[in-house]
Amino acid sequence: MTTFASQELLVGLIGVVLLPVIALRILRGARDGRLPLYRASIDRQDGRAKFNVLLALHVLSFVLVAGISADLLFNLGFRSN
Repeated sequence: MTTFASQELLVGLIGVVLLPVIALRILRGARDGRLPLYRASIDRQDGRAKFNVLLALHVLSFVLVAGISADLLFNLGFRSN
């Protein structure tokens, strides 16, 4: 295993470890109507549009991390070498 391949494996595994954390935030936000944002939090009652945008950004980050991790771990060819 070369250094480059081992770095890809490490970054891919870190991404896989982050996926449940992001998913937990999405599920809690959808269920409880509250998403953390740094030291504050956004409630669904405070602003429905803000909450929905933040929830959509969480979902987008989940999809991106999952895609990048899959590409790094399984060499799917999403990026050019």
